[in-house]
Amino acid sequence: MQLAVQSDRVHLGAPCAADIPGGREAGHDGGTDALCEEEYDMAGSGSGGVEGVTGGKSRFDDIYDRPDPRAYFRRLAPLEYEIPHHAQPVFRQVATERAALDDGRPHSPAVLDVCCSYGINAALLNHDVTLAEMYERYTSPARQAMSTAELAARDKVFYAERRRPDAVPVFGLDVAAPAVHYALEVGLLDAAFTDDLEKGSPSPRLRRALAEVGLITLTGGGSYITARTFTALLDGARRPVWVSAFVLRTVSYHPIVRRLAAHGLRTTVDVSRSYPQRLFTDERERQYAIAAVRVLGGDPAGREENGHFHSLRYESRPDTP
Repeated sequence: MQLAVQSDRVHLGAPCAADIPGGREAGHDGGTDALCEEEYDMAGSGSGGVEGVTGGKSRFDDIYDRPDPRAYFRRLAPLEYEIPHHAQPVFRQVATERAALDDGRPHSPAVLDVCCSYGINAALLNHDVTLAEMYERYTSPARQAMSTAELAARDKVFYAERRRPDAVPVFGLDVAAPAVHYALEVGLLDAAFTDDLEKGSPSPRLRRALAEVGLITLTGGGSYITARTFTALLDGARRPVWVSAFVLRTVSYHPIVRRLAAHGLRTTVDVSRSYPQRLFTDERERQYAIAAVRVLGGDPAGREENGHFHSLRYESRPDTP
C-alpha cells in the first residue's frame, strides 16, 4: 500500500501562535491574526460533529470487536486509512521532547493513546515498523489461515525484535476490549484500559495510571469523544501533560480546546496544513464531509472535495514560559 503525504497547520484558545512547536506570537507577522481567526471559526462551538449536517461518517464498529487486527486492516486497506502513518514522526518527536522535560518524577512519563484500538500508534511509536508493513502483514494470505493464538505468538516476537532503544511506556484507552487486550498481549501496550469516560469516572486502576502520564495522543477518535473524556484524564494527572491530536476537519475541536485551557494548556494548530485520513466510502460520505467542513468555516477544495477525509494537527502544552 502506498501512502501519500500531504501537509499543513495554526492555534486556538489564548494568545495566537503558528508553526508548532515554537510558533510565532500573534502580531509578529501580518498573516498570523487572520489564520488564528479562521481556525477559531472552524473550531465552532459544538462537539463531536456538525449540527444540521445529515448523513455522517460511515462506522466500522464491527472491526474493533474481533480478537485480533486482521479484519481491521482488511477493511481499511482499500480505503487507504493512513493517519497513523502521518502521526508516527510527530508522536516520536513530541514523546522525545516530553521525556526530556524534567518534571521532578523518578520515571519517564508514559504516553496515553486514546481510542487506541489494536495499538497501532504504539506499534509505530516504539518499533521499527511502518504502517504499510503492518497492512502487508495483517492482510497476507499466510496470516489469514492462522489462529488468533498463533498470530499473537508471532506478533509478540515480531514486535520484540523491532523494539526501538528509545521506546517509551505506552498505555492504551479504548472501549473496544478485544482490541486493547490483543495490543496488551503482544506487548504493544504496557497497560490497557476500557473505561468509557463519556459515561463515567476513571476506575481506580486508571486513576493510578494517570499519575504517570505525560503525553496524551489521539488519531481518529475526535469524532467520538468529547471534552468529558479529556476532563476526566486531566483531573487525574499528576505530571505536566501535553496533548498531541489529529482531528478531522469535519469535527469541532474547540470544546476540547476550551477544557484544555481550563487545565492550563495552550493549543496551537496550523490550519494551512492538513493530513489525509482515508478515502470516503461512498458519495454520501463525501457530501457529508464537504458540508461539515463548510459549516465549520473551512474550504474543502483540494481536500475533501478530492475524495479524502483530512485532519488537522493540534498541539497542547502547559501555558508557561
